[in-house]
Amino acid sequence: MSRFSLKDEVALVTGAGSGIGQGIAVGLAEAEADVALFDLPDSKGLEDTARKIAELGRKSIKIGGNVTNADELAKAVADAEGKLGPLSLAVNCAGIASARPAEQMPLDQWQKMIDINLTGIFLSCQAEARVMLTRKRGAIVNIASMSGSIVNRGLLQAHYNTSKAGVIHLSKSLAMEWVERGVRVNVISPGYTLTPMNLRPEVAEQRKIFERETPMGRMATVDEMVGPAIFLLSSAASFVTGVDLLVDGGFECW
Repeated sequence: MSRFSLKDEVALVTGAGSGIGQGIAVGLAEAEADVALFDLPDSKGLEDTARKIAELGRKSIKIGGNVTNADELAKAVADAEGKLGPLSLAVNCAGIASARPAEQMPLDQWQKMIDINLTGIFLSCQAEARVMLTRKRGAIVNIASMSGSIVNRGLLQAHYNTSKAGVIHLSKSLAMEWVERGVRVNVISPGYTLTPMNLRPEVAEQRKIFERETPMGRMATVDEMVGPAIFLLSSAASFVTGVDLLVDGGFECW
């Protein structure tokens, strides 16, 4: 099982204040990594993430910033290295979701989605890889969605789907650029997941549809994204790069 250990590695997780990002950040600490936690400056969840990591006996730092700002990401990487050690792992989870019919969508709604969900992933990878490539060692996992390779029935989210499809192909492109330089890049594409957004009372009926349409008959828990992330970051996946790992309860089989 030592192949799955992240003992004494240093990781950066964006979107670490809630949902999948928070779950994975805590999971990496359970695998014995120290974790730099990056989220918006007003994120109320970063403190909770840091507390959970401290309870596991690992170190963390909280960093406020925006994934659309290259300078803030570069500073986050520098802070992580200065306070925790050389950065070797990263999980890029920061993202947003919304819905609107395509013919009614204003440009600013489209652009915001692309800026955060796609450009934000690129800028995060860029900042992380700049230090990893100098040491010829590192692993990056980007969080996309099954919506990057399918179109969800009944959801009007052309902008979201496009952004996640971009994350998948961006990750494959970066994996090939860096494959001979020691940095692996992979993707996790979750299916319907019980994030805070999907636990709101106003989407209770929609949640029933998501459960019914998933072959396993339920939505994923946030914790079910942790194992795939640990695998892809660990030496157990040392020959794995450019992969889009679907964690969707069999959804795409139907």
